[in-house]
Amino acid sequence: QVQLVESGGGLVQAGGSLRLSCVASGRDFSMYAMAWYRQAPGKQRELVAIITSGGTTNYADSVKGRFTISRDNAKNTVYLQMNSLQPDDTDVYRCRVTWGPYDYWGQGTQVTVSS
Repeated sequence: QVQLVESGGGLVQAGGSLRLSCVASGRDFSMYAMAWYRQAPGKQRELVAIITSGGTTNYADSVKGRFTISRDNAKNTVYLQMNSLQPDDTDVYRCRVTWGPYDYWGQGTQVTVSS
């Protein structure tokens, strides 16, 4: 059974940092693309960052230069290092892994940035 578990969210002041982790279990995810999305109530879901199986990364314009996505295939884990956090970054952050027809989501972790 595939399971994705996020951690690392919390409350931080503007300008602070957080590191999110998403551990995937149930199979080998080294061939999967891994990504972070965020969504607040009433807002459209946004792709924050994605990393391919080959290590290519892409970011939303709103987080470029502040967030860094990385992965550790030995641990089936994807990370999101978030620096210079702003109140607009407040959201539920969810990880997603995809490969062909396979598509799995985590439950999410809350990130709240106070001004």
